[in-house]
Amino acid sequence: MGRASLSRRKFLLASAAVAAAPRTYAAPTFLRDKAPNEKLGIAVIGCGGQGGGNPGTAAGERLVALVDVDDKKIAEAVKKVADKVPNPPVFHDYRTMFDKLGKDLDAVLIATPDHHHAPAAARAIRLGKSVFCEKPLTWCIHEARTLTTEARKHKVHTSMGNQGHAGEGYRRLCEYVWAGAIGDVTETHSLMTRNFGGTKGRPESKPVPDGLHWDEWVGPAPARDYHDGLHTFGWRNWTAFGTGTLGDMGCHILDGTFWALRLAEAKAFAVECVAQTAGSGEMFPQNNHIRWTFGPRGKMPAVTVNSYDSKWPDKIAELEKEHGEKFGGGTVYLGTKGIMATDTYGGNPRLVPKKAHEAFPAPEKTLPRSKGGVKGDLLAACKGGPEPSSGFDYAGPFTEFVLTGVMASRVGPGKKIAWDVEKMAADLAEANKLVRREYRKGWEV
Repeated sequence: MGRASLSRRKFLLASAAVAAAPRTYAAPTFLRDKAPNEKLGIAVIGCGGQGGGNPGTAAGERLVALVDVDDKKIAEAVKKVADKVPNPPVFHDYRTMFDKLGKDLDAVLIATPDHHHAPAAARAIRLGKSVFCEKPLTWCIHEARTLTTEARKHKVHTSMGNQGHAGEGYRRLCEYVWAGAIGDVTETHSLMTRNFGGTKGRPESKPVPDGLHWDEWVGPAPARDYHDGLHTFGWRNWTAFGTGTLGDMGCHILDGTFWALRLAEAKAFAVECVAQTAGSGEMFPQNNHIRWTFGPRGKMPAVTVNSYDSKWPDKIAELEKEHGEKFGGGTVYLGTKGIMATDTYGGNPRLVPKKAHEAFPAPEKTLPRSKGGVKGDLLAACKGGPEPSSGFDYAGPFTEFVLTGVMASRVGPGKKIAWDVEKMAADLAEANKLVRREYRKGWEV
């Protein structure tokens, strides 16, 4: 199947035909921000699942195009915006959309499977367009570095969809930790609460379902026949398309660790898979315990960071019993003077036990507060507002850190990896093979 053009099948989209236009590179967005009351030209890439609300968001501005590989999702999106934007242009391939309508865009909202994040975002950035992209920012480490570099070069506004980063919780966590509420944090434990992956081989090939544009779905990944367990959500289990449990939840649950403990300042660290249930080669291992070890960062002491897919270690379970706590998912911070905990998206930051929290004077609120969330802040930035807190200058390095854990999971237990942040290189050849991917022709980043 070749590139998808404007869709006319299965819905009445008479106005979808758009004259072809040459690819045009725009001036940097920072130099042409809209006035606060002007409408932004927005394209939605990925209209279902996590992106299901994006058509409405775009229609609240100026919806330029809808992009999705699934005719059903496109039809649902068209229906959602019908009262504001009758018959919007629709595409199955974002490359074609950028070629035809790129000059009309100010920003794109991306909510696709992980393997499409970087190919879509990079094309938008190089056209001078601002980008909101769901987490994890990219499928591989090299892509995260590329998006960070390109966004800085083209001076566009960016934001990743780790919504907890715009919340109050992680800000209070940082302010408490930086105020010395629990002394020096030397150890953290994070529970992902999910368990993507599996032990099965690839299912038998099947005919592509009617209305699914399969070649565009596969996109930059190696070509394969359609089979069960991929579209619309099962792709997270597969190494060619997703990033496993850690890639899915790590950008939420490890956010406070990366932020409050200033892990971005580390020039090098070690990462290893301590234990796991083996995968199938094509499917991710499950029940992973990943451990990172960081040296001192400025006044921050050395720290050990732990991530678990499915259950807390005995040490944390014992703390629950001792203090009458139920941590659920989230992160527990162990310091030289006490304990803190946060929930999955950074909510309910607290010293443990409760009496310790009540006894510590609430620190001053020193960090800027979000007004519109990770998505709303991007739109505000495009109109002259402050930069989103989860812009790619933060989200890129953070994603690299999370993806080193995915790398360690794929390498397997018993292989401690020394990671050079600046060189983006490991001391283990099999780990370095996972830093970047080969792209199908025409889908390069």
